[in-house]
Amino acid sequence: MEHCQIGFIGAGNMAGSLIGGLIADGYPSRQIHVADIDTGKLKRLQQRFDVHIHTDNEAVVRACDLVVLAVKPQQMRRLAREIATAVRERRPLIVSIAAGIREADLERWLGGEAAIVRAMPNTPALVQSGATGLHANAQVSARQRDQAESLLRAVGVTVWVDREEQLDAVTALSGSGPAYFFLLMEAMQKAGIELGLPPTTARLLVEQTALGAAKLALEADADPGELRRQVTSPGGTTERAIAVMAEAGFEEAILRALRAAYRRSQELSKQLGEDE
Repeated sequence: MEHCQIGFIGAGNMAGSLIGGLIADGYPSRQIHVADIDTGKLKRLQQRFDVHIHTDNEAVVRACDLVVLAVKPQQMRRLAREIATAVRERRPLIVSIAAGIREADLERWLGGEAAIVRAMPNTPALVQSGATGLHANAQVSARQRDQAESLLRAVGVTVWVDREEQLDAVTALSGSGPAYFFLLMEAMQKAGIELGLPPTTARLLVEQTALGAAKLALEADADPGELRRQVTSPGGTTERAIAVMAEAGFEEAILRALRAAYRRSQELSKQLGEDE
């Protein structure tokens, strides 16, 4: 990634993770700017990474070529309108990591014709193991697409979607996805305890099994269905357990859950985009 000036508005966990990922990849810390109203958060980031800190959002926009909007979705309308003049004058690439904020709404609040990339990262980005869906509006150049991709690759894998509405599916799948795995892990841990294992033992076994399965799926040539068949011996324990899950409607429950998350993502985008 070329060493342009990168700014973050919002000094929360995701901003800190992205900054940490960039610096771990060799990005110069003195070309990174962060703004927030919480001076405590700013000072902690400065002490940790030696970045420039600001309490003025517009100052970050005017200093940077790429600006990451890392605030809560409910704060985005106010922020966008606050920095609109600076964005029109500086013309930076805007990368929004606020869930549910549509490009058209953000562009309208910014005053029009802004280069915007919507990014949907998930919480494992906090440990540089994230999965991020990306979509660019028509104003984003090829060079800016590369910049946005490089930024998010610092905390995991990235995928581009062709249509912005596909980000609702990304939200349902990987954005909310960690919670589904935590729920499964929680249920498996409880079952292990019920079957006689000490809680710490059950937890360690579940966590390492989840990590190992994910690593195997990432590195194997086979898809998850084939991997499942490979470890399911006829007449064995795994086959019996999977048969019970199938009888309970496991796959149908997953499909229904993701459909519900997808619909809720669409609803929230509509609500967040309504002007007061």
